[in-house]
Amino acid sequence: MIGCLRGQLLAKQPPRLLVDVQGVGYEVEAPMTTFYALPETGSEVTLHTHLVVREDAQILFGFGRRAERDLFRHLIRINGVGPRLALAIMSGMTLSELISCINDRDAAALTRVPGIGRKTAERLLVELGDRLKDFGAAPEAAAGGEAGLAPAPAGPVEEAVSALIALGYKPPEASRMVRAIEAGDLPAEEIIRQALRATTQKG
Repeated sequence: MIGCLRGQLLAKQPPRLLVDVQGVGYEVEAPMTTFYALPETGSEVTLHTHLVVREDAQILFGFGRRAERDLFRHLIRINGVGPRLALAIMSGMTLSELISCINDRDAAALTRVPGIGRKTAERLLVELGDRLKDFGAAPEAAAGGEAGLAPAPAGPVEEAVSALIALGYKPPEASRMVRAIEAGDLPAEEIIRQALRATTQKG
């Protein structure tokens, strides 16, 4: 299993990025919490990875912190939570926010993640309660220091919409979420961050 990658960040188009490791380009899918901490393309990055092998594909998932990869592994062990849904959960909440959500028994916040219904949210609260005790709430670390894709074909707004769709939101909903943000000159990662935060904070 590929447990870690260190190399040059060639491209980042949420939720996918491309890392050159000694001449080999690794296509990696990552949660938005990792994307927020990525350096500029051309910089060196270190990613903690998890390889998912299916009959029709081998998909490499990357995380800026080892704790995030461990959380991903805990999530995909839960009945009804696959890699895509785990990625969506981790894109909508930081590790510390998810821990707070679990401790507060806030099922409503979890159901705002696309693909999570009430039963799945309650299952997450039960099964993650004990598993997250060892994680703590350490500060988020940058993916660049510790730890075919081409540049986006359109601007940051279109890129943000595409990323939200890839995370499980329906196209009309993704467009509505992005339109609600005052995008201005914001990069795609910041538009996505604000759109996801607005969704998870709705009461």
